[in-house]
Amino acid sequence: MPRFFVENEAICADRITISGEDARHISHSLRMKPGEKLTVCGPDGTEYLCAAEHFTAGEVSLAILSRAPSANEPPYRVTVYQSLVRGERFDAVIQKSVEFGAAAVVPVAAARSEVRLSAADAEKKRVRWQRIAQEAAKQCGRAYIPAVAPPVPFEKAVSEAGGTRLFCYENERTLHLRDAVARAQDKSEFSIFIGPEGGYSAEEAALAVSLGADAVSLGRRILRTESAAPFVLACLSYALEV
Repeated sequence: MPRFFVENEAICADRITISGEDARHISHSLRMKPGEKLTVCGPDGTEYLCAAEHFTAGEVSLAILSRAPSANEPPYRVTVYQSLVRGERFDAVIQKSVEFGAAAVVPVAAARSEVRLSAADAEKKRVRWQRIAQEAAKQCGRAYIPAVAPPVPFEKAVSEAGGTRLFCYENERTLHLRDAVARAQDKSEFSIFIGPEGGYSAEEAALAVSLGADAVSLGRRILRTESAAPFVLACLSYALEV
């Protein structure tokens, strides 16, 4: 069933009004007719089952048939701090992170990141990445569109991260991800840090640990940077979702 996201001002009593690009998509791409059903998600996580009613230039009016809190969101919040990487790899990280339940993705300029962005280029890419997140959220049935933040320096990322901070580090030999999650006192929020192609530097690892992050191993095999975040998110889902 088609899925769309709206703000509170689009919801009025037993009606929802969709406008702009989404309205054109409903009318022209999907060619929906009056009476056909679709799902609309509000900003508070409520899902509305709706039926199309009226089509006008640039707007579609929907009748709300039922409403309920979404059951599709994880019972915890995860922010992915992904080091910048080349080409379409970052696109893949966003898409899969959204599918696996991430609440937000923050691009990070790490010491070994081969990608360096000007402010203008960073904003252009952020807009594109946000669009990827929106499409992934629609496809996998999310109740929210995870936010993609502007790129930040590594130190700022580690300092601002909330909840249980999992610093995924290929040189960690003692603490496994599984054990770090099991012992975490706060299981309502996680921040996961993924390094670039060349991995984190020893200085970055030391800084992360000094600021309270747990350096964790993801196992004996070294994952590609675009594989690591989905792997961690899948492990969290297995451990914490029922």
